Amino acid sequence: MSACPALFISAPASGQGKTTLTAGLARYHRRLGRRVCVFKTGPDFLDPMILARAAGAPVYTLDLWMVGEAGCRALLAEAAQRADLILVEGVMGLFDGTPSSADLAATFGIPVAAIISAQSLAQTFGAIAFGLAKFRPDVPFYGVLANRVGSSRHGDMVRESIPADIRWLGLVSADRECALPDRHLGLVQASEIDDLELRLERAADAIGATMLAELPPPVDFISAPAGRPSMPTSLAGRRIAVARDDAFSFIYPANLDLLEALGAQLRYFSPLADEPVPEEVDALYLPGGYPELHAPLLASNEHCAASIRSHAHAGRRIVAECGGMLYLLDSLTDTAGTTTAMLGLMPGQASLTKRFASLGMQQLTVGDKGTLTGHTFHYSKLTTPLEPVYHATHPVTGLRGEAVFQHRSIIASYMHAYWPSNPAFAATLFAPDSLLA
Repeated sequence: MSACPALFISAPASGQGKTTLTAGLARYHRRLGRRVCVFKTGPDFLDPMILARAAGAPVYTLDLWMVGEAGCRALLAEAAQRADLILVEGVMGLFDGTPSSADLAATFGIPVAAIISAQSLAQTFGAIAFGLAKFRPDVPFYGVLANRVGSSRHGDMVRESIPADIRWLGLVSADRECALPDRHLGLVQASEIDDLELRLERAADAIGATMLAELPPPVDFISAPAGRPSMPTSLAGRRIAVARDDAFSFIYPANLDLLEALGAQLRYFSPLADEPVPEEVDALYLPGGYPELHAPLLASNEHCAASIRSHAHAGRRIVAECGGMLYLLDSLTDTAGTTTAMLGLMPGQASLTKRFASLGMQQLTVGDKGTLTGHTFHYSKLTTPLEPVYHATHPVTGLRGEAVFQHRSIIASYMHAYWPSNPAFAATLFAPDSLLA
């Protein structure tokens, strides 16, 4: 068992400023020389990019369903052994979802600090704080912080509304130079925010003036049982190329860790920079991201395109998720109606929509391979003559989810899989000549 100060940052809803203030808190403690380990609750790729920049370390996912309780426990216990502070950013509102942020905080005894936007609120702020603190007695509640406070008088009204038995953690004034920009899939990627460092420093300054900056109490995290079986090296000697840049960036760090633990050698390249697939690789991973924002450049980068086509024509494996799958299609049409040719390795075309086309947790079960967990979230619709070899399902409703396609050496789907949920299944995806159907 390892003890480490830990805090769970949550809110009554999305859009309250959780990521900005969690990043500010991480940067504040990092400036003091502390080792900060940050986690993000639920499936997310964009918030962790911001949080990783603030903390100076990769941000891993915690989710009682997708990662599993045992997986979450192992990640927290390992972090507690090397960190001076653990921060967990929640998802949506504290009690939203099944399982929720509250479920995660209660399971591991991590005290919850609630961030509440005071914009357009006064005394009702206290009622919201009361509800968050009292709704579930099993959730350890640490205190409440008011965000986006408009004036000194506004701050006084908000603070006076808080019941006496709820800890007041302070307030942060409305500051557009601190807030993080967003777009259709969430926050703008960290690499695309030119003044991100300035924003993080301003957020750290704001947090430093509040009681939230104080180190929270230590939490005991139970280490994983001794003598766990070692990871099989079923990908030993396999060389896997990974596309990674602003167009292909939706990658769980745990997925890459798993491939290496299975024995694979990873090599990275950038389609946006017209870099070719590294020579002599056995498989290619095209993750999700924003190919729609870079479609003209991707279409013009023939050096990279030719290398991917050569890889495919040689019968070598390609695993593509969401945006990576769109890149393989014949064409991609944006919301303005402009159509751009893509790689033409998978028959079909996709069109961007102005509202999300699919959102939710997904699981893929394939015979004796078992189940992979994951999620889907996209703003496009696919039209293809290909017949799916499988469909994922929603874990709660059982409804049919994303299609999974196998076309020659390509395995593709809108589903973003969390590979550590089933390492043997994940290894099969990258094995030569393996078939799902």
